[in-house]
Amino acid sequence: MRYVAVVGLGNFGSTVARELTEKGAKVIAIDKDSERIEAIRESVAYAVTLDSINDSALRSIGIVDVDIAVVCIGEDIEANLLSTLLLKKLGVKKVWARAISPLQQEILRSLDVDEIINLEEDMGRIVARSLVSPSIQKHIPLSREHSIAEIGLPEEYAGKTLREIDPRGKYKIDIAGVKHKTPQVDDKGERFFKETFEIPPSPDSPLELGDVLLVVGQDQHIRKFVER
Repeated sequence: MRYVAVVGLGNFGSTVARELTEKGAKVIAIDKDSERIEAIRESVAYAVTLDSINDSALRSIGIVDVDIAVVCIGEDIEANLLSTLLLKKLGVKKVWARAISPLQQEILRSLDVDEIINLEEDMGRIVARSLVSPSIQKHIPLSREHSIAEIGLPEEYAGKTLREIDPRGKYKIDIAGVKHKTPQVDDKGERFFKETFEIPPSPDSPLELGDVLLVVGQDQHIRKFVER
């Protein structure tokens, strides 16, 4: 079980804390606002009201024993940076921090944080890609250059197999899975579509129009596949 500290319980931080708990992590939620602490107390292993730039307060709750600390403080940039710096100085194994500006991102890099979370930048990329390439149904960035994307099967590939399409050889991407929509009939005689995932996909099974490909690779290669 992973032991995770979430510092800052705005909308983003609270969501992170609850999702981590649902995924089986032991979460300690930290915020100086007692109302936010009370709102999340029943959803996490431990919730505590304290100032995250107070080193003795952090030590008192055993912050150095967590596997990872995630600083989710948004608008208060000073509190964000000071909290991150303090967690690094205290020797927390891994520290992730949220950035809301390019300058803040550069400062966090200089602090050697393990991961920088830039929601505005990431969401901007996702929206832009979806607008430019409507066939991309979902998009998850893995790094600044690599992504996982759900892409509706291009019409020209209907009836062909992955071996015939040769996505790795032609586009340098991998198809990690295929989502099929199979027509079904319920007890009342009404038609509906049942979604099934094939992971890993068969290289020799013909694909059908309506299938969705789970694509992994560099953004530029995914873009070439979509725009081919």
